[in-house]
Amino acid sequence: MPAPALLPWTGDEEADRLIASDPNALLIGFVLDQQVTVQKAFAGPWTLRQRLGHLDPRLIATMDADAFLAVCREKPAVHRFPSTMAARVQDVCQVIVDEYDGDASRIWTTATTGDDLAARLGALPGIGPLKVTSLMVLLARQYGVDLPGLEAHLPTHPTLGEVRTADELAAYQAGKRAAKAAKRAAAQ
Repeated sequence: MPAPALLPWTGDEEADRLIASDPNALLIGFVLDQQVTVQKAFAGPWTLRQRLGHLDPRLIATMDADAFLAVCREKPAVHRFPSTMAARVQDVCQVIVDEYDGDASRIWTTATTGDDLAARLGALPGIGPLKVTSLMVLLARQYGVDLPGLEAHLPTHPTLGEVRTADELAAYQAGKRAAKAAKRAAAQ
C-alpha cells in the first residue's frame, strides 16, 4: 500500500502533503500534537520548513538551541509552548539521527514486530502511549505497514491515525471533545 498523498489534518493542502510524504515531518507533527489543535500541531512541520528551508533532522538537532527557539517563537509561533516544543523537536531529531540515520521512516521500515515498533515509537521524545497507538494505526491502515503482532497494538476506539478526510477529522475532534466533557462531568 502506497503512502497517502495527503493527510487532511491541517486545512492547508501543502502542509497536508508534507506530513503525508515526509516521515520526519510526520513525527515532528506528532511531537507538536499536545495542548494545541490537530491543525496547529501538524501545520508546525510546514511552518518550520518554510522558516528553515528544510526539515533535515541532522541540521535541526545540531542547530543552536536559542536560534531554533527563535524560529519556533517567530509570529505566529509554531506552538503555544515554543520553548518546551522547540527542545522536544530537537530531541526527537537527535534520536532520528542517532538511531535511524536521519530517516524517521526507518523506525517502521526496519522494525521486526509490532512490539518492536511500539517500543521504538514509545522511546521517542514527546511520543507517549496515546500517540504510539495513533501512529501504529496510521502506519498499519494508511501506510501498509504489516508486522507480526501489529494488530494486537491497534485499538478499537477511534484514533487520529484513521482520519482520511476533513469530515472524518471534524468527527474525530468532536468525539474527543465530547469524551473530555463527559470525563470532566463525571469527576465533579
